[in-house]
Amino acid sequence: MNTKKTLPIFHAVFLIGFLLILNSCSNTAKETKKKEAQKTNYASEVIPFFQHWNLVLGDGSNAGPAIDYEHEDFFYTTNDDQGNWVVFKSPNAGDTHGTSNNTRTELAQLKKWYPVSADDKLTATLKVMNVSATGDARVAASYAVVVGQIHSADGHENEPLKIFYKKFPGHTKGSVFWNYEINTLGEDNSGRWDYSTAVWGYDLSVVGSEENTYPEEPGDGIALGEEFSYEIKVKDGIMYLTFTSKGHETKTFTKNIIESEYTTTADIPLQTQNLFVPIGQDGVERENAYTGEGCFFKLGCYNQTNGLSPEINKHWCSGAKTFDGDIQKQYETGNYAEVWFKTASITISDEAVSNQGYFTKND
Repeated sequence: MNTKKTLPIFHAVFLIGFLLILNSCSNTAKETKKKEAQKTNYASEVIPFFQHWNLVLGDGSNAGPAIDYEHEDFFYTTNDDQGNWVVFKSPNAGDTHGTSNNTRTELAQLKKWYPVSADDKLTATLKVMNVSATGDARVAASYAVVVGQIHSADGHENEPLKIFYKKFPGHTKGSVFWNYEINTLGEDNSGRWDYSTAVWGYDLSVVGSEENTYPEEPGDGIALGEEFSYEIKVKDGIMYLTFTSKGHETKTFTKNIIESEYTTTADIPLQTQNLFVPIGQDGVERENAYTGEGCFFKLGCYNQTNGLSPEINKHWCSGAKTFDGDIQKQYETGNYAEVWFKTASITISDEAVSNQGYFTKND
């Protein structure tokens, strides 16, 4: 009698245990799927083109081609509801690469090409997630980050293209603009200057009237975390730029980089006369601009805000907080730049040659 009464209880206990195991397995499977969905890969799996670049980090070091590579402070992957992203991060102060005063976590192309015969292209889709929380509003470079470049490997090593994102504190929207830097005539490069062109929002020349006083927020600007794309193409000496972002007008520009339009003092544009000439950056460009110089692409997070005093240069030295170079303290207080890239591609012409000389000189 006792056996007959206890069998149903045994079956019930067994059934409950079996169901608990099934439920546990189901939950484990769900957690596994959730973790797999949240898992991020190496950057070279997200954007498979890292064999074409060296990665320079925010501590000034050259990490080489970033294949199956990450660095917890400067370069890693993450994801959100839009997919996987490659994160480039740079503090206001760290060790810098070459002669720059600014930290960067940035890719630099392993090959250089010559504009006169070029057929080269770089594309990227990105969003800027942070710019420095401190700086001097009167300094043009404050609160800005460069997300794409064309750089010369030769001569003065000037930059025919820098693509900026800049957002003043308290503003919801920031500006995207691009700069052309003259390839200065002669051996003295101290007179070099940039000419800035707005894409969405302001250009470089729009600054605050006082250290903590800001201009009005741009009506057609780009917010932090808002996606935009750029395409840079150089063919037969002409640079073609295209900028796109959902909800914003597509913008296109062209610039000849092998024939200068700034060969005399009279050619210096009004923007430059107001911004750079008063501080002695009043040079002219060589007639053939970047003809004969090897150029290469850069992509990443080149933080334009630094801790140097504006007394050194009131357009490029921000006097921002750096906490004596303490990287983690800078990150905790918002004194860094951070850029996420979703996609990117590069096309390299057959005439491109090794860019090792640039790295040998600057590493």
